[in-house]
Amino acid sequence: MESILAALMGVVEGLTEFLPISSTGHLILVGHYSGFEQLVGKGTADAFEVIIQLGAILAIVAAYPARFARLLRLGDNRGFSGLRGIGLLLVTTFPASVFGLLAHDIIEENLFCPLTVAAALAVGAVWILLAEHYRPRPKVEGLDALTWGDALRIGLFQCFSLWPGMSRAASTILGGMISGVDRKTATEYSFFAAVPIMIAATVFKLHKSCATLEGHFPMLAVGFVVSFVVAWLAVKGFVWFLGRHTLVPFGWYRLALAAAVFWFALHK
Repeated sequence: MESILAALMGVVEGLTEFLPISSTGHLILVGHYSGFEQLVGKGTADAFEVIIQLGAILAIVAAYPARFARLLRLGDNRGFSGLRGIGLLLVTTFPASVFGLLAHDIIEENLFCPLTVAAALAVGAVWILLAEHYRPRPKVEGLDALTWGDALRIGLFQCFSLWPGMSRAASTILGGMISGVDRKTATEYSFFAAVPIMIAATVFKLHKSCATLEGHFPMLAVGFVVSFVVAWLAVKGFVWFLGRHTLVPFGWYRLALAAAVFWFALHK
């Protein structure tokens, strides 16, 4: 049963990590209502949910190998390449990393429950619908056109994702769009911006929870592999979708899910 639920959680993580619907929020909801949290314990479930995100993050490397190869060409500092590209990612990562480190315990103690997730899903849904309706005309098209100011603004918006249910992808994509970055570029940059901050979160969680995870490594392996495969497919599908549609359907989905969670909480 533990491996089956780990695979389910891996599917949820892979599908939701890069979509603007909150992977953390979905993992909290599925973990709570499927019994996974009760089966392995809340501490182990919380650590598992962060660590399998690394599988999804590595799927980005597999999906964009040429782009990551350009980041490793340290002598090429034009556009989103070499040290300049790495610097842009670090600027984006810095605000949420600092705020998350300072507020980690408060967030984990107060915001990791279904009702707070539902509230974040609803707030993020309204944000998506408003941003798509009122978004400014794009001034930045293509990753190579991103500026240091764009990277910092997106990083500041990424801080909203520390509220479980708000979504890191939604925060960075919408932050980019509000800053004048076109939707496709903001989405692709959101993929890359996930790598440093999620690796940092995984290392931090492993350091704090290594003892808690003892004896659960087969479960971790299942969740990790499943999230990697599903995330790779989800990224390809999301890019295809955005070539033909806006983010509005994700806003309505978030509102419907938030309403369902609130209804269930009130009628259980």
